[in-house]
Amino acid sequence: MSDNKKNLFSNLKYDFPAGLVVYLVALPLCLGVALASTGRPDLLFSGIIAGVIGGIVVGFLSGSALGVAGPAAGLVVIVLTAIETLGSFEAFLLAVVIAGLIQVIAGFLNAGIIGYYFPSSVIKGMLAAIGITLILKEIPHAFGYDADFMGDQAFAQKDGQNTFTEIYNAIRYSSTGAIIISVISLGLIILFDRPFMKKIQLFKFLPGALFVVIIGIVLNLLFGAFYPEIAMSGEHLVQLPVASNPSEFLSFFKTPDFSAFTKIEVYTVAFTLAIVASLETLLSVEATDKLDPYKRNTPTSRELKAQGVGNMLSGLIGGLPITQVIVRSSANIASGGRSKMATMVHGSILLVSAMLIPRYLNFIPLASLAAILLMVGYKLSKFSLYQGMYKLGREQFIPFFVTVIAILSTDLLKGIAIGMVVAIYFILRKNYKHSYHYKKEEHRDGEVITLVLSEEVTFLNKGSIGLTLDHLPENSKVIIDGSKSLNIDYDVLEIIQEFKEHSAPMKNITVETKGIRSVSSVGGH
Repeated sequence: MSDNKKNLFSNLKYDFPAGLVVYLVALPLCLGVALASTGRPDLLFSGIIAGVIGGIVVGFLSGSALGVAGPAAGLVVIVLTAIETLGSFEAFLLAVVIAGLIQVIAGFLNAGIIGYYFPSSVIKGMLAAIGITLILKEIPHAFGYDADFMGDQAFAQKDGQNTFTEIYNAIRYSSTGAIIISVISLGLIILFDRPFMKKIQLFKFLPGALFVVIIGIVLNLLFGAFYPEIAMSGEHLVQLPVASNPSEFLSFFKTPDFSAFTKIEVYTVAFTLAIVASLETLLSVEATDKLDPYKRNTPTSRELKAQGVGNMLSGLIGGLPITQVIVRSSANIASGGRSKMATMVHGSILLVSAMLIPRYLNFIPLASLAAILLMVGYKLSKFSLYQGMYKLGREQFIPFFVTVIAILSTDLLKGIAIGMVVAIYFILRKNYKHSYHYKKEEHRDGEVITLVLSEEVTFLNKGSIGLTLDHLPENSKVIIDGSKSLNIDYDVLEIIQEFKEHSAPMKNITVETKGIRSVSSVGGH
């Protein structure tokens, strides 16, 4: 056995239970995203296809140890609109294939480096916001109200509701059976998470989430037998497509409409999918790496290639577009996953269960699964995270907190964009202040001011240096020392030369420069 295979299987005792938990989380999410994306119950299996490929294929090709890929809620609106624009699901599948090809090309062009430029404060804000979103969006399921398990990531939902009206309605129209199952499930999850439970040999290999689901099924069956008025049924249970024979199972798979190859709209949709899916993936990669207890770094361009191959294959056999998904990835980490075998295990179980036991999976109450996600949400948004960010100072805390509020009140990508703007403001502000060291001395011949420029002086420092030069006192002497600078942008050199030749003589200021080239030597006038 090769070293690679040894590494892949060496943590199986940790990765199998984690993969099982991710599977329990992913199953209803795949179905929920499929229904929300297509609006067609006959296309529910497209979400399962994407989940299987995201787990097995992308999991194998990816360099991410703990990231889990699959159909993403963030693409729902784009997918729904694209299917309407292109006129058929099969034409949309062609766009998914082309989007995957674009991602592969972007990976070879090393476009994944974009992921390294997301500020840490914004990524941590995204994690906290997703944790709160999970809690708020899963409360209706815990109360047995919302039929759409996935919910909507955005605050304002396409059904006219929003996060808080859904919770209000859930309280008004709650189901006693669902509340009982949710409370017991949540209590069991908290119990299984205690250190003494993890010492029991059985629970080292079989996760507590599996027992939570089994107990949820048993409770609901008991309700059906003795208290039918509180039993959960229909839309409040998992609804996996059930095939009566192999040929019907194969009919769940679709192929792209290659005749749509000439439609310009197909390429517009493909580029949109590629850009948004890549951004969501890179954000998730950054977030997952921060949660990784072993602090491993994912090669981002390789991730784009893996996602691209996954999307090409998904589109070819009837699946939805794929991204790396932080909810599933964080569930993997919280369950003790150690390597990418966990995501491959989840994909494999998803495939086998969809083929062999779909009828039995449809007994699982969504209330039990909501309890699992409530715990995942809590772990993503613990109070200690906010305390830690506050202690880092306002330059870290404000972008973090703004990102949280922005995501909760809009959606993931808009919230990230708002958080990025605030983070960049603080970066520019810090850059503005620390582009040079200002030193003033009194000499017999008058006042001497020394400006020692920093190692890297870019156009971002142009404003602060120009303002300082403008406010130098008359009849003084200034020494502008660039001898420690590795690089000084042309914009800054131009300001220094203009000051030296025009502004300084007017104020009787003597200017001496050290280690600074003239503008003419770098192509100026």
